[in-house]
Amino acid sequence: MLRRIACGFVLAALAALAGACGSTTVPVAPTPVIITDTYSGTLIPASAGVFTFTTLSGGAVITTLTALGPDSTKTVGLSLGTFNGVVCTVTLDNIAASQGFSFNATTSSVGTYCVRIYDNGNTTTDGVPYTFTITVAHPQ
Repeated sequence: MLRRIACGFVLAALAALAGACGSTTVPVAPTPVIITDTYSGTLIPASAGVFTFTTLSGGAVITTLTALGPDSTKTVGLSLGTFNGVVCTVTLDNIAASQGFSFNATTSSVGTYCVRIYDNGNTTTDGVPYTFTITVAHPQ
């Protein structure tokens, strides 16, 4: 009789433990941390500049030509691509980007990417250097 009672307690304890394991909690993926890099410089006629950034996860990348001067109505070339340590391989290119233009892209993995700004011949006619600011919002 004592053995039956002990077995009953063991079975009841196992049933309670089994019920506790049936959780319906669904794991939630962490929200990627977005950082914004700002690049500024001077674009002289017939020149280009390349800036690199690294992502630690995939996600949205927003590249914006936030300032261009002295004449913000002029256009320049703006590219976005991948960087292998030596070369910026262009994926997206706008040969006539004006102030306020943005690329909206998505990275699929960890990697080093690049932004390229270049004189498209439009600013050369002014004969003066152009200042610029580019922002890149991307996953950390």
